[in-house]
Amino acid sequence: MKSAVETLNPTRVRLTVEVPFEELKDSLDAAYKKINQQVTVKGFRKGKIPARVIDQRFGRGAVLEEAVNDALPKFYTEAVNEADLNVLGQPEVDITELKDGETLNFTAEVDIRPTIEIPDYSGIEVEVDAVEVTDEDVEKSVEQLRERFASTSPVERAAEDGDVVTIDLQAKVDDEVLEDGVAEGVSYTIGSGELLEGIDDAVKGLEAGAEATFASELKGGSAAGKEAEVTVKVTQVAARELPELDDEFAQLASEFDTLDELKADSRKRLENMKQYDQATQAQERVLEKLLELVEVPVPEKLLEDEINTRKHNLEHHQLGQMGLDLEKYLEIQGKTVEEFDAETKEAAVKGIKTQFVLDELVKQEKLNVNQEELTEHLMRRAASSGMSPDQFAQAVVEGGQVPLLVGEVARGKALAVVVEKAVVKDTNGEVIDLDDEDETEQATETVEAAEGTADAADEEKSEG
Repeated sequence: MKSAVETLNPTRVRLTVEVPFEELKDSLDAAYKKINQQVTVKGFRKGKIPARVIDQRFGRGAVLEEAVNDALPKFYTEAVNEADLNVLGQPEVDITELKDGETLNFTAEVDIRPTIEIPDYSGIEVEVDAVEVTDEDVEKSVEQLRERFASTSPVERAAEDGDVVTIDLQAKVDDEVLEDGVAEGVSYTIGSGELLEGIDDAVKGLEAGAEATFASELKGGSAAGKEAEVTVKVTQVAARELPELDDEFAQLASEFDTLDELKADSRKRLENMKQYDQATQAQERVLEKLLELVEVPVPEKLLEDEINTRKHNLEHHQLGQMGLDLEKYLEIQGKTVEEFDAETKEAAVKGIKTQFVLDELVKQEKLNVNQEELTEHLMRRAASSGMSPDQFAQAVVEGGQVPLLVGEVARGKALAVVVEKAVVKDTNGEVIDLDDEDETEQATETVEAAEGTADAADEEKSEG
């Protein structure tokens, strides 16, 4: 076999392959054997039909077609390996010449990973938000905890903001009661915004036994997105009572003995959360600066496939779970189809560039992934997909996805290396030290977000 490579552009090549006919012998033998098992000829036992009889009865062309279909993947792979190409996706194969007994010639056009030069990235500087926790932040956190320990008691008065009402609902569309539009004994906190738009105004002022009718657009169910006439009946009004903010509350709601200790712990927790957000912000901004430094050509077919995948995940998984279609989603977002398409393309380009650049850095920095890192990553991905670690691991192994997970962790490590060499300052001008044992896993999450890998996890969950 002889092969040659022609570079069509930085991300696409054409392989020209010439195969001497004698190298097709194994595939021809396999073709005769396969046809032998599929056909019957009077006077011959199944599987024992001579090759010349198959040629006479079914045509030599059928045998050649079967043999070529069997041989092409092997010769294509040999040509790719011989040229040391890093191919992407499936090739477009064209048989240019097939002479029985002489030769098989074909071409294969395929996208390849572009050659990327990583410049010196040690001078990257980024600015992030300062970690500042105010007294108001602490008070809000404690108040949220206090809300969780609120009690309710029935009252004989009209419902007010903050009350918990028990209600029965009935939704009609075009004067027809929906099969899934009836609910009884629903508990709802007035002002929470957790049910239908307009329900707060409808129930406020109603006492137990009273009802009201209002119009609202349904968020889910069989008539999602349609305007409905909703009748709501209040069966009970209950007032929420918050516990006093004192040491007794601290002992009830936490492991602390005093309210001051609880507040100090809340402040520390908020600081940790803001430090985590700060680190994520630093990683995102360092990644953006890194991508600006590197020239990365993007294969057109790969980009097209990535855009289609992102749209599919959004429409059939994320929006489907919310009972929305793309049109309604764009209306809520206040975007046109053109704006959505442009944003999706921009995100897809960023995702592809992120993968190419960080994969190159993995090679350049000779980074490896150990079993502990892979297991930790698998556990987190399992949690985000809603599956148990065992279920997720089994799905990953059966789907041959282990190399993909290894790649995700490796790219996270590559980004962590770049961040470590970057200068990160907060808005107060203070240099931030992001040295943290969780930095690699956090960087992996940042890379996943840039690549859109999180959407894939949602898809695994939906299809699992």
